[in-house]
Amino acid sequence: ADVLEGVLQQHGLQDQVRRAAALDVWEEVVGEHIAGVTRAKGVSDATLLVEVRSSGWLMELNMMKGELLGRVNERLGEAPLERIVFVLAETG
Repeated sequence: ADVLEGVLQQHGLQDQVRRAAALDVWEEVVGEHIAGVTRAKGVSDATLLVEVRSSGWLMELNMMKGELLGRVNERLGEAPLERIVFVLAETG
């Protein structure tokens, strides 16, 4: 574990790995209702990308963005995210 942490730190990836934990905690942090219409897709730099099922929910979640970011960052601790981007999920 110490070796892995050293390699991640040496290559500047330690924060990115910590931020990726947002994918694992998303459903728990936002609750069952929001988790039912969203899916955390990925983390790029300090941005969490979340797919949203409908345009109505997309607008609603954009208004809640600051609150949701705060909740996620509270769980992440070190290496917080800087923003959340909501995108409409592709249907097909």
